[in-house]
Amino acid sequence: MRPPRRELLSERAGRWWPGRRSRVLALAAALEAAGCGWPVVPGARALRGAPGPCSCGDRACAMPGGHPHDPPLEAATTDPRMVRWWWERRAPGAPVLVATGRALGAVSLPRPAGPWLLRHLDEIGVPYGPVLGTPGRFVLLTAPYTLAELGGQLAERPWVPGVLRYHGPGGYLVLPPSRTGAGPVHWVRRPGPGRPWLPEVGTLLGGLITASAVALPQR
Repeated sequence: MRPPRRELLSERAGRWWPGRRSRVLALAAALEAAGCGWPVVPGARALRGAPGPCSCGDRACAMPGGHPHDPPLEAATTDPRMVRWWWERRAPGAPVLVATGRALGAVSLPRPAGPWLLRHLDEIGVPYGPVLGTPGRFVLLTAPYTLAELGGQLAERPWVPGVLRYHGPGGYLVLPPSRTGAGPVHWVRRPGPGRPWLPEVGTLLGGLITASAVALPQR
């Protein structure tokens, strides 16, 4: 009989033990993000079976494997030694979470409108940076912004769709190759080498609003 795979949940131990490939990929992704100057922290894990759905222990967790837990988000760092210790010893294979507000921000819209938005931005010549794809959304990374700055720019718009989400100070994003309870996260457009260029959020708002109006069903 073939022995069971290592990437499984041990109900007795109550822990998720990821396979070697998952551990290697998670560590590489965390180090890559830290090398971009983006502070990272291991996230809670999505679990299967009786101890689930999330390693945070909340049976009603709304975001299994998609949120900070222990260590908290405030501990996010770019120190490669700390990153290695976390993903090699404390939380091997854990989801990679990046804190927003310090080195980057983001704005997202529902996934069905994402491809239309990127084509639109290309057509009108508005540059954009890295783009994440989650099971439900397209997430465009931006330069960091304050809530006051964002509020002022939104106030100048005659209409802003309620489907947009803003990831600024105190927020976070889940980075590839993490897998949440809702499904995998992937790069639609990967960051370039070194410290990737990030656009100002204001330059993207027009396209995001247009995409929400044109590419999404209106109720």
